Amino acid sequence: MGRRKKGFPLHGWLIIDKPVGITSTGVVNTARSVLKAAKVGHGGTLDPMATGVLPLAFGEATKAISYVFDGVKEYRFTVRWGESRDTDDAEGMVTETSEYRPKEEDVLSVLPRFIGKIDQVPPAYSAVKIKGRRAYDLARKKQKFKLKARLVQISEFELLEILDRDHASFRVVSGKGVYMRALARDLALALGTRGHIAQLRRLRVGSFGEKDSISLDKLVELGHTARADKLIRPVETALDDIPALTLIEEEARRLRCGQPLSVLKLAERVPLNFLSQGDFVVAMAGGKPVALACVEDGVIRPVRVLNL
Repeated sequence: MGRRKKGFPLHGWLIIDKPVGITSTGVVNTARSVLKAAKVGHGGTLDPMATGVLPLAFGEATKAISYVFDGVKEYRFTVRWGESRDTDDAEGMVTETSEYRPKEEDVLSVLPRFIGKIDQVPPAYSAVKIKGRRAYDLARKKQKFKLKARLVQISEFELLEILDRDHASFRVVSGKGVYMRALARDLALALGTRGHIAQLRRLRVGSFGEKDSISLDKLVELGHTARADKLIRPVETALDDIPALTLIEEEARRLRCGQPLSVLKLAERVPLNFLSQGDFVVAMAGGKPVALACVEDGVIRPVRVLNL
């Protein structure tokens, strides 16, 4: 018999405004301890120096992490001109310097190069794997390696303010897999100088923004007085951007058993003209999500079944 997990079977989302100086895993561990939860994961790692929106998934919500958080993210960061660092942020060692400081008009002229689909080489200190080993482990051991460029999507990149001679702040809206540290590094190089991120804050992940978050300190405070169901958002909260499909109980039972549903047969009961091949849907029954499913070859096939 398998060993039961310790903790309560909470299901849903909790959005933390991550403070500086703690890892994303550290936030998860604190939340698990405070709420005595059996299963917790996070969507989209933030570096220890970064702050901002860090969604935590509890219980069955962890099954939706990869589908929810592969979407849009929004950031605000400050670049420090004139210094390259081995980590591409303020925590690293200075590797190169430059006396040149870009002017506002120069920055504005270069930004369009970084909008759209671009090739980006991840930072040396990143979680990218090289022959099974994390790049940051190799970098810490001073081992030489080369990371390949990856195609990423940046929807918006704007200059917010020239703060002083050495600093400028920016806002970015991007897709998955974009490293803000690499973006700051490459922007500085394109401007003929060197640079790294001095401050980084995530403003949004998918449908979750700053207004949805609470501080880690507040969680610790409330965790001893408030009921957990007052803190945890329902699983479906994060699925607002995915079309919902309401099922009758027999259809829901089939999906729960891993069986596909015929699109033609469903279309006799509900309009499905909003669905195309490859689309994801949230199958709902009795007001609760049953599964994340995908339209494939004339059927709606369950991808992740949610046991709520």
